[in-house]
Amino acid sequence: MSAAAVEHPCHDEPVTLLEAADKLTEQLPGYRVEIIGGILTATPPADGAHARGLTKLMRPFMMAGLDGGETEVLQNVGLWLPGGPEDFAIPDLALVDADFEEHHVKSNCYDPVCFRLALEVTSSNYQQDLRDKVAAYAEAQIPVYVIIDGKHGRIHVLTEPNPAERTYDTHRVAAPGEQITLPESIGAEVKLDVEALLRGATPKKS
Repeated sequence: MSAAAVEHPCHDEPVTLLEAADKLTEQLPGYRVEIIGGILTATPPADGAHARGLTKLMRPFMMAGLDGGETEVLQNVGLWLPGGPEDFAIPDLALVDADFEEHHVKSNCYDPVCFRLALEVTSSNYQQDLRDKVAAYAEAQIPVYVIIDGKHGRIHVLTEPNPAERTYDTHRVAAPGEQITLPESIGAEVKLDVEALLRGATPKKS
């Protein structure tokens, strides 16, 4: 999926970015509309491989007992960001506290305090996931950020957010043939098989 910045026409009455985002969501069903760093973007609907990859990614978290009880595993849930007055993101996958609905901010977005992990599966928008969202999620103090980088065949696990520097102090990279273990601070031990997850998120050749 590729995310493109969106221009909106001038009106007599100024339109806020959040209003423009809501309007764009109505005009482009299925698109993922986000505001990151004050920039409004719209990402086309995911392809089948992306959707399959997300399903496979949910399984290790569920097998670890993280979906139900104290936490829930959710796809495409809104994350309110502190980087701008109207900034928000929609991670592909998130691990949140079970009481996340008590932390609603606005526009179906929730306070980052209830997020234990955010995960993105990249495609042609890999630069946004590897750069812009690293800064945004670190500033929001998301404890763990996982990036499934299909373009380069790697999985990135970023921990120890440094909001002042808008980055993560720890950045691990794993390649096919390796397993990477997520911090137990998310609530349980979760191991990711790099090759299996990358293969699941890659379109099958006809």
